[in-house]
Amino acid sequence: MNAQGVMLSKKSAPEAWGTEALKQSRRLRREHQDKLAANRDRWIESNRYYYDRLKRMLRYIVEPGKRVLEIRCQTGHLLGSVDAAYGVGVDISDELIGIAQRNHPHLRFVRSEPEELELGETFDYIILSHIFDTVDIQKTFESVRRHSTTDTRLIVINYNPLWQPILELASKTGLRAPFVEPNWIDEYDLRTFLELAGFRALRTHRLLLMPKNLWPVSTVCNDLVGRLPGFRKLCMMQVLVARPQPEPRRAEATSVSVVVPCRNEGGNIQPAVERIPEMGRGTEIIFCDDKSTDNTAAEVRRMQALYPERRILLLDGPGICKAENVWTGFRAATGDVLMILDADLTVMPEELPVFFNALVENRGEFINGNRLVYPIPKAAMKFANRVGNKVFGMVFSFLLDQRIKDTLCGTKVIWRRDWPRIEKNAGKWGIRDLWGDYDLLFGASKLHLEILDVPVHYQERVYGVTKMTKVFWNGVRMARICWGAWRRLRG
Repeated sequence: MNAQGVMLSKKSAPEAWGTEALKQSRRLRREHQDKLAANRDRWIESNRYYYDRLKRMLRYIVEPGKRVLEIRCQTGHLLGSVDAAYGVGVDISDELIGIAQRNHPHLRFVRSEPEELELGETFDYIILSHIFDTVDIQKTFESVRRHSTTDTRLIVINYNPLWQPILELASKTGLRAPFVEPNWIDEYDLRTFLELAGFRALRTHRLLLMPKNLWPVSTVCNDLVGRLPGFRKLCMMQVLVARPQPEPRRAEATSVSVVVPCRNEGGNIQPAVERIPEMGRGTEIIFCDDKSTDNTAAEVRRMQALYPERRILLLDGPGICKAENVWTGFRAATGDVLMILDADLTVMPEELPVFFNALVENRGEFINGNRLVYPIPKAAMKFANRVGNKVFGMVFSFLLDQRIKDTLCGTKVIWRRDWPRIEKNAGKWGIRDLWGDYDLLFGASKLHLEILDVPVHYQERVYGVTKMTKVFWNGVRMARICWGAWRRLRG
């Protein structure tokens, strides 16, 4: 193909067969990129608005201080835009690699075909650019897999095939750099390649309904219209995030911490201890007493004496809100798995193993309870709360690009290793989350953890009174948190 993607004639390129045809295609692309290398940064500068939006998205996805690899890095401008503790860029062109190394001397750059890459090291994030100009996508993903750990996030930058005529016209008219582009693949094809290579697609970010800076039209198109259902599918860029298909962990080698936030729940302490099952290698129960005025703390101490064979801890909560009380338990926990079980026991403790198994079997990385599947006793949840849960479930599903039915179920389960990363973003979604559910869900989404809903049986509490009062004002606060997330979650 020539610079605009038109098939090369037999006179300009001798016919080749089998793997020789692939070798010839790689050579033509390498020579093409070598010729364009000297002017590549000029093309980038002339499309600054497009690249600035893309860089902003990458900075949103990639955590600071991580190990980052970019394949098809060109002059290194995307890799240089993220705050990597260690960064490696790979490209097919010696000329581009030389320019990248001069532009970013603190990073390392290597010349290699993507399919043949062998660095002998792994990375936290791997960015794959210019997939449209990659000869063998399947082998490239297999190469990426060799440089991944179970926690690596792969970021694939791809053009929406609907934009093919516009982009080809832009190349012909000099508005865009010419490329050899045979690969106009859609999201379905991309997910198929990923699955074959051992990856699981997590989320697709869509951006740039208007790739040129025509303010205020570009702002309205990209920050408002381009985020709406239906219109998202029309955006020019697809940034897909995936993770390697994980292997199940051994349940018997995994320990558990069940954090039970409580305030004036004295009558529920003994049932909680007796009903929370032992899971994995061992289960510790952490009662976080948030300045109770009844006998809650005394009951926990009585359980410690009555069941000395169980690891039961009593912590003093800060008396600020439920979220800070839960965080107190998380910080003190020693288990590999962190579970939240509300002390009202409206979610049955006997169902906690379902969450545990979903996590250790790697069906998800963030397991969220869902109370809205099975019938709910009328006294267990007020009508206004039911409506609010369904409304905010729809809002979350829109914000996260994933179906979330129940945002306020207190039972949530994560790996303890992920908590410090989530905690960094806690309280940064507009205003403080008093309950912690939104901090956890939005934090997991920010880290691109795989979220899985698990249905639970929700029951009426038998002791104490609900702490979820002031339904209207709580709804207003939640809406403000969602508005803050709307501004942050898209990068």
